[in-house]
Amino acid sequence: MNSSRIFDILEHQLSTHALEDTFARREDKKSWTKYSTQQIIDLSHQLSVGLLELGLKKGDKIAIISSTNRPEWHITDIATLQIGLINVPIYPTISAGEYEYIFQHAEIQYVFISDRLLARKLNPVISNLPQIKGVYSFDNIEGIKHWKELLKDSELNELYKLKSEIKETDTATIIYTSGTTGQPKGVMLSHYNIMSNVKDCVQVVQTQFEEKALSFLPLCHVFERILNYTYMYSCSPIYFADGLESIAQNIVDVRVQYFATVPRLIEKIYEGILRKARGLPPFKKKIFIWALRLAEKTPIDGSASLWSKIQLQIADKLVFKKWREALGGQIKAIICGSAPLQARMAQIFNNAQIPLIEGYGLTETSPVLTVNPLKKYGVRPGSVGVTLPSVHIKFAEDGEILVNAPNVMQGYYKDKENTQASFTDDGWLKTGDIGYFTDEQYLVITDRKKELFKTSGGKYVAPAVLENKMKESPYIEQIVVVGDGEKFVSALIVPNFDFLEKWCQENHLSLYSKKEMIESKEVNNYFFNIVQQMNIHFSKVEQIKRIALLENEWTIEGGELTATMKTKRKYINNKYKSIINSFYNNKENI
Repeated sequence: MNSSRIFDILEHQLSTHALEDTFARREDKKSWTKYSTQQIIDLSHQLSVGLLELGLKKGDKIAIISSTNRPEWHITDIATLQIGLINVPIYPTISAGEYEYIFQHAEIQYVFISDRLLARKLNPVISNLPQIKGVYSFDNIEGIKHWKELLKDSELNELYKLKSEIKETDTATIIYTSGTTGQPKGVMLSHYNIMSNVKDCVQVVQTQFEEKALSFLPLCHVFERILNYTYMYSCSPIYFADGLESIAQNIVDVRVQYFATVPRLIEKIYEGILRKARGLPPFKKKIFIWALRLAEKTPIDGSASLWSKIQLQIADKLVFKKWREALGGQIKAIICGSAPLQARMAQIFNNAQIPLIEGYGLTETSPVLTVNPLKKYGVRPGSVGVTLPSVHIKFAEDGEILVNAPNVMQGYYKDKENTQASFTDDGWLKTGDIGYFTDEQYLVITDRKKELFKTSGGKYVAPAVLENKMKESPYIEQIVVVGDGEKFVSALIVPNFDFLEKWCQENHLSLYSKKEMIESKEVNNYFFNIVQQMNIHFSKVEQIKRIALLENEWTIEGGELTATMKTKRKYINNKYKSIINSFYNNKENI
């Protein structure tokens, strides 16, 4: 069948390979409640009828806000789209002010929420917005209508007629970018934008019938949403994690083949592995370190020597096999996106036979543009892969990546000025990223165009490259490089206090609080030495000359990170302005 609209995916699944567990979730926190393909279709139809009875018509908008991924999210999504409504997914972690802005700007009429905490957070916002006609919840919450109250059994001929009238060029969703500065912009994506990307991703990921995926990145983020559509199109069951704290156990229990994640979670997994290794007996620890160093230095492009391959086989039996077992033993791919992945992570995990593939894209491109091929010797650490079949990329004179593809957005909602500014005169989307193609046509991102800064000597510095290298040290949890308009580069660093606390014990330092640690001369010297060791990889102009250790981790709630875990540089620069000024007012080194 011709699957040109998002809601066609379920009909495609039904006719291709119907599933008994299209979606599954531990609703009672014990056993998995499963929804078949036919059940999802029936529930979506019943909800569509209920939405129509509310008086909603084509082009009206509803918002979905959920603290965790769950079947109801997709049921509401499909029910909305197949009658021509526009789905506006919103992050559960944004501020009240951001909610109010999006509700008003998008002209939201009805809001679907997941739980009591969100209800409490949103109630004062929604009560001030008479345009919102109703709120429905996925959980049972006193005082709020349950979503199942909308389910209506009715003659479906009218619904089928409405479905047939939905065009692939119709706007399906408006996704508000988290934005590191200013108000969020509403990215308009059509059915065609999204489905072209889904069909491209199907060719790359190539999941088989019945292979399971775990979903835990927010569905309001286009990356996880498109991957969920891809799994559905490929007839792969989707199991929804209870929350971040249960991911590891869910992976093992379900024995999933696929899941998507962000680099920070990969780093956390790796830190956990290192933490366990530190407690090993001396002989086992020596074997572990040997295996880890082997994985770090052995090429994964097929060029490794026979001896290196033999050593890897030995390391696999002694060490890496246990890593895979800790991930359920069935992983075929971990798909990583949203932020730069350390090249070292890709190198280590792929040599451990845990395929870790990095991709690249934007909300404005629905989102995937490139991905490392999921095949033997297909991954190139440090790159974001090769272009998808339908995607065309070229570079501006300054190295900015320009895109022409069917998955490029329709524009920003109610914002012609920014829409026009986002495209070249000949219609190519400006990504805002700087990069280049390798000889093998793998795309390498060097930095965000807006994040490049110039020292007072006139030399450009790419902070993301420096930060990613520094984070190779397990002692550095978070880092932001500064120095715009200054003589040299400096850095704000949040230590990994778990590792630092252990280091203090090993070095007989009686430091018990985070504050004591970051103020310790010995600790500061140790971190400065870490930075100096990494500095050798960069030119003199790029090298970090001064650092400051910070006590508190940057969070979404604290305002330092966007909802997609990207660093808000401007906010951090303002928050720590006095510390940054001290770098350049104080002529003494640390």
